[in-house]
This record gives sequence, C-alpha cells and structure tokens, in this order.
Amino acid sequence: MAAGVKLVCLDCGQVNRVPADRLDARPKCGTCGAGLMEPAVRELDPAVLDKAARTDELPLVVDFWAPWCGPCRMMAPEFVKAAAALGGRARLAKIDTEAHPRATQGRNIRGIPTLILYRGGREIARQAGAQQSQAIVGWVRNAAGVAA
Repeated sequence: MAAGVKLVCLDCGQVNRVPADRLDARPKCGTCGAGLMEPAVRELDPAVLDKAARTDELPLVVDFWAPWCGPCRMMAPEFVKAAAALGGRARLAKIDTEAHPRATQGRNIRGIPTLILYRGGREIARQAGAQQSQAIVGWVRNAAGVAA
C-alpha cells in the first residue's frame, strides 16, 4: 500500500494519511470523523494553521481576513465559489486576523485580504487584495500546478 498523502484535519489538527486514489472519495479524519476534502471554506485557529501549513501535501490556500475589512467581506463569497471549483484538488481555509493576531506573525502580512498558498511545508505563492473566484482558481492552478 502506498504511503498516502498527508493532510491535517482542519477541525482537530490530527495528521491523516489518505491514499491518493481515495482523495475524491470524501475521506474522513481518523480521529474526529470530520471531512478532510470537503469543497467548503474552513475557519482555522493558529495552531491548526501552523500544523497544516507545515504538513499538508496538497495545496492549502489560506485567506487572512478581518470582519471590519470591506474587501474581505466582498471576497468571502468568491472564496467559497473557488473552494467548490477546486474541490478535491486543493483545500481552502481562512483565519480571522482580528480574533487571532498571532496568525500573522512571521508571515509578513502587510494588508488584508491576503491569500497564501502552502504545499509540502512551505509557502509557494501569495496574493494580496480581493479577487473574483475565477482569478483565485486560476492563481491556484498556475501556482500549484493543479489540474483543471
């Protein structure tokens, strides 16, 4: 059996290994039962963000946002559409920088919204400013080499 793809559960933070050929089968966390590849945006806390950014072997797109930010609020439904369009090929999550200011430390966030794309333990791309869903999807596909 293949080693599988490492994915951090965005609910409980447990590292899971999922066979690559099972990523489209809606795998669940072995600890808490949460879906690992749901085509939805998940809200993260700093500990899970740090662990997923270091560990996930699939692209992880994180939206750094705040509730008072008008462009962040305008982009939120577009980010949800992008998550649906990229389902099974990338995971999209967000973190509230107002509630979790520690999340921006060491990440050189100069403005919000900022999207950071992680893969294999490192940042591979970054995009600042509000984006339409098609632009987000295209950016992820180009930066991470994700198939259409």
